[in-house]
Amino acid sequence: MSQLDTATLASGCFWCTEAVFQRLKGVTSVVSGYAASKVPNPTYEAVCSGKTGAAEAIQVTYDPSIISYEKILEIFWHMHDPTTLNRQGNDVGTQYRSAVFYHNGEQQQVALATKASIEQSGFYKKPIVTEISPFTNFYPAESYHKEYYDRNRTQPYCMFVIDPKVQKLLKEYRKDLKDASAR
Repeated sequence: MSQLDTATLASGCFWCTEAVFQRLKGVTSVVSGYAASKVPNPTYEAVCSGKTGAAEAIQVTYDPSIISYEKILEIFWHMHDPTTLNRQGNDVGTQYRSAVFYHNGEQQQVALATKASIEQSGFYKKPIVTEISPFTNFYPAESYHKEYYDRNRTQPYCMFVIDPKVQKLLKEYRKDLKDASAR
């Protein structure tokens, strides 16, 4: 096995992002949590207050010999709306901002290049507002957030917000998925 790498991404509710990225070949773990917090070990309630500066985010551990950082970002750009500032759908607040927290210079360059590419493609009609910033910190979320979608598929939020993202992933990125029948 190759040496594993880490990506830290924010694209609205971490339940949504976790459900998407844990299905990808080459991803060994996805942890929901809080990135770029101004306070150590923030709680969900503190993050929701908007006073921590933290974003709901995921930390993805992946094998770059199976899935590239560029492919991870391609999926990131297409699985949320990077043109809305501090919101995704009905989830509103700075904790729901779109962000790439790069871990090194190479990740920074790939993030900037993929952002420029998606902007130039015309895929989105409005400007992309995604923050591209150096990684500073990440705190895992409380255990009840782990694998929320897979444990709560009949909850309305899962059915009406997360499931359409998972279905889009299944349709558009089937070749990049782990065994789809296992989920």
